[in-house]
Amino acid sequence: MLELDSGLEFAPERDAEFFSLLPAKPAVCLISSKNEAAEPYLIRTADLRRRLQRLLGTPDPASKRLNLREFAAMVRYRETGSKFEQALAYYQNAKHIFPKRYRQLARLRPAPVLKVNLRNEYPRCFITRRIVVNEQGEPTAGTYYGPFASRRLAEAFAEKMLDFFKVRRCQIKIRRNPTYPGCLYSEMKMCLAPCFAGCTKQEYDVEVNRLVQFLDTNSLSLHGALEHDREAASEQLDFEKASAIHKKLEKLDDVLKGKPELSRRIQDLDAVVLQRATDEHTVAFFAVHRGRLAESFYLRFEDTGKPASAEETVRDYLERVTNAVAPANANVRQSAMELSEHLSLLARWYFSSPRDGEIFFRDKDWPYRRILRACSRLLAPKKEQVEQAKQPSEKTSEENA
Repeated sequence: MLELDSGLEFAPERDAEFFSLLPAKPAVCLISSKNEAAEPYLIRTADLRRRLQRLLGTPDPASKRLNLREFAAMVRYRETGSKFEQALAYYQNAKHIFPKRYRQLARLRPAPVLKVNLRNEYPRCFITRRIVVNEQGEPTAGTYYGPFASRRLAEAFAEKMLDFFKVRRCQIKIRRNPTYPGCLYSEMKMCLAPCFAGCTKQEYDVEVNRLVQFLDTNSLSLHGALEHDREAASEQLDFEKASAIHKKLEKLDDVLKGKPELSRRIQDLDAVVLQRATDEHTVAFFAVHRGRLAESFYLRFEDTGKPASAEETVRDYLERVTNAVAPANANVRQSAMELSEHLSLLARWYFSSPRDGEIFFRDKDWPYRRILRACSRLLAPKKEQVEQAKQPSEKTSEENA
């Protein structure tokens, strides 16, 4: 937990000295009352000194602005080096201090994800903001894929993606009635139409498994299958079929171009967010394991007392996070809410514009060298950061090499 690690007592008669001791920096701050029964006041601000001068300064009788001068007795705060760190610190402290209303204070809304509900006899893919987990905190009852910036963008991606699968899109209860008229998708041969027994249960399950594999492998299963079919058609000199498959591949590539890199199977969402810390020459690491934010880590690059190199230190931290075993949680509902909240915080930062900091994903392994290069970019002076941003990114150069 990112605790409020600094504090000052407030006395109105010594307010000038109090304000002079406060940093004029971004922070999360808790103002405690003289009355122990009163609830404290939690804020986040871009300039702590200026904000508290407004809240605790001499009130203006003609102003209706909130003033806590007679309320405050103690101020505890934590300086934050980035918007992401501030949002996380505010969320964690609000959850600890106000367990009943912290979601309202942090303005948390679950991020939309795609779900294939495998508990249904005839599953379909749909958008939801609710994730079901088991006692180990792992998503269950189906495959979850996301998060997305908004429901509209999630629906747009799902609509294009489902064109490659003949899975139903309707919300009706399937009764397999041969007299049922069906829908537009069944008439266009874009659905196997289990509603009027247009396929067997086994045939529909095969198509659902294709969809689940597509989501589980982040589209690699379908892409590989289409490439294999295209090569086979070319070897058999069936160039018309090969051309049709090639157009499907191009269409699939267009669909994937619009997919955010953050969106993937929730169980496979392993990443690390890098941010500049408040301390000089220090980078803050915020690891994400299976969609959940892990304990943060701060690496100071001028600390010569450490025997291990920077890469070894980063490697130890990320491997410790990746190999950690989540303890069983009897409160499944609370565990599901925590996963949803962490995804919401991550998506809010990732889809913000402009977005500060950098993020790297773990596929087969962590890109350690690229992570260290990003650290040097974050620690560079602001002028140098702007010049580097104008140049082609190293990631693009490496991928094109």
